[in-house]
Formats: sequence, structure tokens, C-alpha cells
Amino acid sequence: MIREIREMVYEDLLIRFTEMSKATLGDNLVGVYLHGSAAMGCFNSQKSDLDLILVVEKEIPDAAKLEFMRNAVELNEEAPAKGLELSIVKKAYCDPFVYPTPFELHFSSTHLTWFREKPEDYVEKMKGMDKDLAAHFTIIHKYGIVLYGAEIEEVFGEVPAKDYIDSIWFDVENACEDIAENPLYVTLNLCRVLAYLQEGLVLSKQAGGEWGMRTLQRQFLSLIETALECYKTDREMTVDQELARDFASQMIMHMKEYLDRM
Repeated sequence: MIREIREMVYEDLLIRFTEMSKATLGDNLVGVYLHGSAAMGCFNSQKSDLDLILVVEKEIPDAAKLEFMRNAVELNEEAPAKGLELSIVKKAYCDPFVYPTPFELHFSSTHLTWFREKPEDYVEKMKGMDKDLAAHFTIIHKYGIVLYGAEIEEVFGEVPAKDYIDSIWFDVENACEDIAENPLYVTLNLCRVLAYLQEGLVLSKQAGGEWGMRTLQRQFLSLIETALECYKTDREMTVDQELARDFASQMIMHMKEYLDRM
């Protein structure tokens, strides 16, 4: 059963995913943790995925990975539009925190074709190190929900600020190019990264956009407002490309000023 009582999106799916993880990984499973928008109160089934971290004690044999992946892909069919996104990490890398963080297995809908066409190749090769896990673990510390297993403070050590900053900077450093292709995500993500650098705030994309509306230059408010409206609804975001590039350029410039002082 989900151990933290609160209203949850896709609760039945998350319960079945958790039960599947327990059955597949057995005593090796330390815990299952929900993070991202579903934990932060800004979930949109058309725009959000279900973000999960699984923690294990030791390496997972390829046969168990294969069984886990087959079950996860089946459950992914019932997930929101963007699907499930998950990583499995050994407890030894969670506390004390290791950066970049090694992972045992990762899955998101972008990898469906690879797994379906070459499942054995997928489970053999889908492991490595991921800078994004520093950001995910930070979110888990502040907003995470325990779906199963040990409490968050028993599993996840503190993520040093320098590692979190490197992680979120890694996610936005190419924003000037990326904003044309994905204006919604990049606009809101730039806001929340600057909110951390400027005020130490760990925010969701939605809360980052709301911070931007209160804080940033007036010329960019219409862009941020549109991003927020699209994030909360099923509307697709279209933008003035010149305005979007100017926004990204200004934000990156401000971030570099803060990073240079650190």
C-alpha cells in the first residue's frame, strides 16, 4: 500500500506498479519513490509523466531486469500521455550521494522502440551515470512520496548544492537552441533554475513560472504566462521565436552571472 496518505493521480496504476516491483525485485527492493509533478501538485495528464525512483541494495540480474521491463512496458500503456519515467539506483549511491549518479536501469517512453525491438540488448546496455538524478533526489527530499519501503531520510543523503546546480545547469545550458523546439518546457525550466540560483528555491515547473511572473522583466511576462496556461491545459504552445530566443539568452546570461560568483 502507498504509505503516505494524500490524494494521488493514477493511484491504482501506481499501486499496481509498486506491487509489480516488489514481486519482480523481491528482497533487493529498498523502496519506490514518486517525484516530479505528480508529487508536487501540478500534474497534467496531457503534459506530465509519472516520475519514479526505485532503490535496490545490489545489482539486478539481466533476467530480472527483462521481467521488470516487460511488466513496466505493459503498465506504461495505462499511464498518462508521456508515460512512465523511472530509474533504478543502488542504495550505496544514494547515501552518501554520488555524482554523477550511477543507475542500474532507466526507462521512459522514448526508449520503447529500442526495448521492443531488442529487449536483451536494452537491459544489457541501459545503465550508466545520470546527472539528472541529482535534481530528482533533491525533489524527492522536498516533495517525494514513499510508495513502498524505507522512509526518504533513511535512503537519500543530502545532495550537495554544487551537484544540484550542475545538474539543473546541465538541463538548461542549451536553452537558446532548445527553446524553439520545446518552448513550454524550456521557458518554465529556465524560470525555476534561476529561482534556485537567485533565491535558493526548489520549485516545480509551474511554481517556477509563477515565480517568473512575479520577478522577471515585464517584456517576457506574456511568454511565461502563455507557457503556464499551456502547461495547465491541453493547449499547445506557439511563440514568437525572436522573443523566445531573447528570453533564453537573457536568462542564461543572468545564470552565468550567479554561477561566476560561486
